[in-house]
Amino acid sequence: MSLESIRYKRGTLEILDQLLLPLQTRYVKVQGVEDGWKVINKMQVRGAPAIAIVGCLSLAVELLKEVIDDKKVMRQEIEGKLNYLVSARPTAVNIKLAADELINLANTLSADDNVSPSEFKDRFISSIEGMLKKDIEDNKAIGKFGCEAILNSLKGDGLVRILTHCNTGSLATAGYGTALGVIRYLHESKKLEHVYCTETRPYNQGARLTAYELIHEKIPATLIVDSMVSALMNTRNITAVVVGADRVAANGDTANKIGTYQIAIVAKYHGVPFYVAAPLSSIDMSLKSGERIKIEERPDREMTHIGEHRIAAPGINCWNPSFDVTPASLISGIITEKGVFAPNQLKDIIYMHQTVVPKS
Repeated sequence: MSLESIRYKRGTLEILDQLLLPLQTRYVKVQGVEDGWKVINKMQVRGAPAIAIVGCLSLAVELLKEVIDDKKVMRQEIEGKLNYLVSARPTAVNIKLAADELINLANTLSADDNVSPSEFKDRFISSIEGMLKKDIEDNKAIGKFGCEAILNSLKGDGLVRILTHCNTGSLATAGYGTALGVIRYLHESKKLEHVYCTETRPYNQGARLTAYELIHEKIPATLIVDSMVSALMNTRNITAVVVGADRVAANGDTANKIGTYQIAIVAKYHGVPFYVAAPLSSIDMSLKSGERIKIEERPDREMTHIGEHRIAAPGINCWNPSFDVTPASLISGIITEKGVFAPNQLKDIIYMHQTVVPKS
């Protein structure tokens, strides 16, 4: 059974505090937008899909408590609070796209004279709740398409060895996972020999979270430190690399956890296919290339300390970008819920499915 990172029933929301994993399992109540912003910003919840879902659900919880009889006031409240939630983690695009869609829905409901304030609220909250179910369905489709793509690239009928970076499983989504969903599907299909996960410094999402999920799912796995990737590919016959994404530009350039770019370079050198697994909602057609992706920088303390213990020399300067951008030229394919596509195919796929409206 997959881990449950988000617990929601109409009016109540709890998230698994990922700062305490793997040593403690504790759920935190999210009672409104302010709580939602805090758990996202503090990285108690993380992963682009989960950030979007928790942020929007925190608004749903808050709206249910409020009594607003004026639809225009409700629309203004919704827009302001969604824009505030987007500011919690600026690199992940999913929450921005979700906010844009929900603001459009609020505008439509507000302008419809046949929709009462109570119906406005109910339909708006129901739309947010639908995000949970859709994310799990999309993740399972990503897992299936990714599994098929990797197996089709094999010469023969052997088992595969996969390398992944950061955390992209049930803890980063509504359930099942993106890159870890591909690994899970390979395992369920009895085609996975082994998975290697990086520690993912400085926040150790691989060592703390991915390793935790792999053990929970009884998937054969080994943890490596970030600096071992080259040696691993040189000695262990890795079949493919599969990572997630926080934002994908229109040309396929992809922002993901810091360290992804160097893994892609090493994979290219060793002839190992490098896949990005992400829902179409991670693709931002307003950005022509990765150069325009805003990269969040995190506090020095994440590098200088582990818990309360200082590991770096006092007084040293730190540079701590949370993400880097992997050029499309290093990406073998982008695994989505609609199939696996070359980076240069993204525009056509987005237009076909009308997932987002391109901006000028």
